[in-house]
This record gives sequence, C-alpha cells and structure tokens, in this order.
Amino acid sequence: MKTKAPHLDSDTVGELDEVIRKRLLIDGDGAGDDRRINLLVKSFIKWCNSGSQEEGYSQYQRMLSTLSQCEFSMGKTLLVYDMNLREMENYEKIYKEIEYDALAKVIQHHPDRHETLKELEALGKELEHLSHIKESVEDKLELRRKQFHVLLSTIHELQQTLENDDKLSEVDETQESAMEADPKP
Repeated sequence: MKTKAPHLDSDTVGELDEVIRKRLLIDGDGAGDDRRINLLVKSFIKWCNSGSQEEGYSQYQRMLSTLSQCEFSMGKTLLVYDMNLREMENYEKIYKEIEYDALAKVIQHHPDRHETLKELEALGKELEHLSHIKESVEDKLELRRKQFHVLLSTIHELQQTLENDDKLSEVDETQESAMEADPKP
C-alpha cells in the first residue's frame, strides 16, 4: 500500500533548506567528522581529568569508539575518493570512445581516399578533354570570324563594283541619249 507524501508549502521548504544549510556549515560535508573530532578531544580532556578508574575506563572506551568512528569515516571517504578517481578515468575513456564514434560516423559519410583519388583523376581527365574542346571551338570561332570578315569585305567590294557599274551605265545611257537627241550633221 502506497502512502501519500506530505504536501510541503514554500515556507516549510524554505525552513528545511535553512536547517540543511546550517547542518552542512556545522558538519563540514555533512558526515559529522568535525563533531566527532571535537567529541574525541572533549573525551580525552575528561579522561585526563577523570578521578576514578571506572570513569577513566569509561572515557577511554568512548574515545576508542569515537576514534573507531573517525577511522571508519576516513576509510569510507578514501574509498569514495578512489572510486571517484576510477569513475573519472572511466568517464574519460567513455568520452574518448564517444568522440571516436562521432568522428568515425563523420568519416563514414565521406568516400575513402582511393575513391576520392579515382574521382579526382577522372575529373582531371574530363577537364583536360573539355579544355581541348574549348581550344578547338575557339580556333573554329576565330576562323569563322576571319571568314566572315573576308565575306563582308568581298560583299563591300562587290557593292562598290556594282555601284560603279551602275554609275558607268548611267553615264553611258546619258551619253547615248545625248547622242540620240543631238544628231550630228
């Protein structure tokens, strides 16, 4: 059977946050190490000032218990520290693998070097072929320009000749009609 979590209003949450913050400030990282060390020092002082043997033995047992707790806490902290170091190394390894995989995916999208060189060589040959065709077309175009120029020059000369012939025939006709109109005795 599930129990419903109690509803916390913003004031309650704020108070809880304040309590947790104060405990963390007092305890350091929250493990109570500072409190245990202070308790150990107080127990040592009480042990040194103890009057009876029973009270001294009781203080001694408390000191051993507190010392054992401090050692356990320190051992636990060292284990967590070692585990964190191993996890960091593991994360770095995983990060490199992820980076490698991402790079491999990018590389797979591109053709390999052999294919690229073959394509480049084919494109070079095609470019050379197209360059020869361009030169051939440019030579042909230049020849056609010259032929067209010669044709235009010839047409122009032919027009001049025809115009001269027309002028000469007009002069001849004028002279003939002048001769016919003016008979000589």
